[in-house]
Amino acid sequence: MPHDIDPRLLRAFVAVAEELHFTRAAGRLHVAQQALSRDVRRLEREVGAELFGRTTRSVALTVEGERLLPYARAVLAAHDELRAAFRAERRPLVVDVSSRVSTAQRVLDEARRSVPELELVARFHSGLTGAAAEVLAGRVDVAFGRVAGLDAAVRAGLDDVPVRYERMAVLLPVEHRLAGLSQVPVAELAGETLYAGAGNPATAAWTALAARLFARFSIAMAEPFPEVAGADEFVRVVRRRGWSVLASTEFIEVPDMVVRPLVDPVPLSPVSLVRRRGLRHPAADALLAASGRLGAAEGWLERPGGDWWLPDEDLRAMERGGTSRALGVGPSR
Repeated sequence: MPHDIDPRLLRAFVAVAEELHFTRAAGRLHVAQQALSRDVRRLEREVGAELFGRTTRSVALTVEGERLLPYARAVLAAHDELRAAFRAERRPLVVDVSSRVSTAQRVLDEARRSVPELELVARFHSGLTGAAAEVLAGRVDVAFGRVAGLDAAVRAGLDDVPVRYERMAVLLPVEHRLAGLSQVPVAELAGETLYAGAGNPATAAWTALAARLFARFSIAMAEPFPEVAGADEFVRVVRRRGWSVLASTEFIEVPDMVVRPLVDPVPLSPVSLVRRRGLRHPAADALLAASGRLGAAEGWLERPGGDWWLPDEDLRAMERGGTSRALGVGPSR
């Protein structure tokens, strides 16, 4: 008995066994009768037994054919189940959106509306540094965030598409001296201490971007703190410790705190869609299309007029996608 038998040969055998007629079996499989007979003879050679008794008027299973039939059906059922499980349009797409209030969540919601027949499953890692490792490991298909902060070896296994220049903001307690402003000039934060994920390895790319901004404007980084999992725990920890937090304008509501956009200059947080290199899935295509629609409607890839801030490596990473446009006065680095 050979180690491997082509499923096509087993499919030919089962069709003839069930029809007991070569012409009908060939029609059922949409193949020529001559090709079907050839496949059955090849299978008989491979198993070393005659599977059918043939006369000019009838076809009947031999004892060996009767013995093979249940095994052949079981193999074909498993083969069909395997194909169905990995068929692109059937497999759920796992998408990391970081937070339930985020650019990524908005893209996911739009994609779900456009392809209701497909399943897109959300994950909530706290940053792209951690989510990218999950993408490379195959546990997540798509994630969003700042690609310039990723290790070069990690980026080599990913495809990335620019999605948005988010505006940075600050999350302040309502009693903070700047909470009454509609927008906060970055210079007003000089001497302040802000939390920006230090101590959480999953948010290393975001923390590194914050460190660049803080160094330029004399803002202190809050001390490292263990990873805070989930929005509820984040709210509890932030309120307990009395932190002000570097954020983006897409941010969860925190009781007794307010989000204020930063200005003069406008610090930007680049968001790209990343996926495993070579990934093909209709739901991934739907995410790309959704980000394009939202971006076109809301100017996501337009940098603000006036003065804005973004490190050179982030600007290059976004422009590499060919979708950015240089607008406004330019970066204040």
